[in-house]
Amino acid sequence: MNILAIESSCDETSAAVLANGHLLSNVIATQLIHEQYGGVVPELASRAHQQHILPVVERSLADANLPKTELSAIAFTRGPGLLGSLLVGTSFAKAMALGLNIPLIEVNHMQAHVLAHFIEAPRPAFPFLCLTVSGGHTQIVRVDAPLDMTVLGQTLDDAVGEAFDKSAKLLGLPYPGGPLIDKYAKEGNPLAFRFPMSEMPNLDFSFSGIKTAIMYFLRDNVKTNADFITENLADICASIQHTLVQMLLTKLKRAARETGIREIAIAGGVSANSGLRTALTQLGQALGWNVYIPRFEYCTDNAAMIAMAAQFKYEQGEFTAQTVSPLPRMSL
Repeated sequence: MNILAIESSCDETSAAVLANGHLLSNVIATQLIHEQYGGVVPELASRAHQQHILPVVERSLADANLPKTELSAIAFTRGPGLLGSLLVGTSFAKAMALGLNIPLIEVNHMQAHVLAHFIEAPRPAFPFLCLTVSGGHTQIVRVDAPLDMTVLGQTLDDAVGEAFDKSAKLLGLPYPGGPLIDKYAKEGNPLAFRFPMSEMPNLDFSFSGIKTAIMYFLRDNVKTNADFITENLADICASIQHTLVQMLLTKLKRAARETGIREIAIAGGVSANSGLRTALTQLGQALGWNVYIPRFEYCTDNAAMIAMAAQFKYEQGEFTAQTVSPLPRMSL
């Protein structure tokens, strides 16, 4: 079973080859053009995917040392994501599968983030809880089987990744700002400043309020000291990160208590945040959880996770017709 997978949901073009569950290649082309705009520009993203997709696919097959004639199926991200970006990957996958006369497999991007934990050991046992955190999503998912997932709670407005990036923008940090907050936070005091944590019912989240609180906090302090941000950057970053991480873990702890599940995982781009990884590890040790944290390269958008999800669908015979089209708001 040789699967070529393509990921093009946002601003990374990626292709990977999975052979009988073993990852042979995972190539990622990052789009640097968005840095000058302070965020992803959808039209530019789709154009960059058009430029990158063929070289990335060719490199992935070459790294795997596998001719395209030996492929068993082509997998692609159907959604969620940016429509123009998804169109590039979907169209390329459909054309290649048609040309090779092999099956086509559609993959849900968020489902793939969860299944990234099965690329390599250690792998969580079923059932497990997965905190899936990224620039566009924040969810607590109960996973009873590879293709049986239930969303227990999610953000009702902004995602935590967006809260990191927009907070960084308020601090004058370049895009993408989330990793820079993580970097400066390592040198600061996480209890230096207090920010309010939104209280939402059940296991849902809200991050719009904390962004507003940070904006007013910075505005008021800069009024009295023009150099406030520069002089306190590390402490501000550490305090912001601490607050956002605690908001995530408070709900995750509640979900574990209510379900009785002790197999706990994290996934998505924000799972690369060192503050979150450390805090989750410490919490897991205190509560007796088995904690699973993917390697950094499987946290951000990548085709290896698409290939892993596709293998489970291939085994179940879940193939897609050539009439398929992208679903930018595809739900889990």
